[in-house]
Amino acid sequence: MAELEKQEKVVVNGKEEGGGGEEEEEEERLLEGMAVLDFDMLCSTVALQTQGKWRKLEGAEDCLEQGNGNLGGVLRMWEGEVVLDFFDDRRVALESACCPCYRFGKNMRRAGFGCCFLQGTVYFILVVSAFLNFIAFIVTKRNCFLYLAVAFIISVGAYLGFFRTQMKRKFNIKGNDSLLDDCVYHLICSCCTLSQESRTLEMNNVQDGTWHGRGDTICIGSYGEENKAFFELQPPSPISIGTPEPCPK
Repeated sequence: MAELEKQEKVVVNGKEEGGGGEEEEEEERLLEGMAVLDFDMLCSTVALQTQGKWRKLEGAEDCLEQGNGNLGGVLRMWEGEVVLDFFDDRRVALESACCPCYRFGKNMRRAGFGCCFLQGTVYFILVVSAFLNFIAFIVTKRNCFLYLAVAFIISVGAYLGFFRTQMKRKFNIKGNDSLLDDCVYHLICSCCTLSQESRTLEMNNVQDGTWHGRGDTICIGSYGEENKAFFELQPPSPISIGTPEPCPK
């Protein structure tokens, strides 16, 4: 009888031990499933919170590629003042003063607005035409030559001012100057204005219409809200992925 009772106890204990092992395995599987579920929830939450932000970022990049500054983007600055910083780069200053046609054509090639020779030739023709008509007025004393000389001088200022405005729009260069102001700059002090444009293009490594930059700090914003950031990625709210407590039996 004693032996039978021992065998029954062993069998019962064996079932209990076996049952306890199965329960432990089920708990481990449950915990693994909960951990995977928490991780999936974390990924989904992060994706939902950053989806709209990344769309804004992509929109800003498209805006920069199109050169549309009205919707915001990277705001750049001219390198130095027009007159006060004329001699910051003496080589550029001498080229702008002694050979403005070559300097203008080189700027247009860097900015992606045409061939250097073509742009420089147009500038040279306008300047020479104005000069010859002025000489003809001095010799003949006829007012028609004076009018033509003034017309060609205004044409030079308008031509150079137009491309200065296009340069600002293309590279999002910050400035409140209108097209008329840009034309006046080239009429009054064309050498200083060309020097400023040349410094900006060369110091920022602009090649064939592409602004490579020099690693300086730039501001991100829009013309309407200069003091506000155009976009800002907010970190997702923390989610615990710790192991949950097992459910009570």
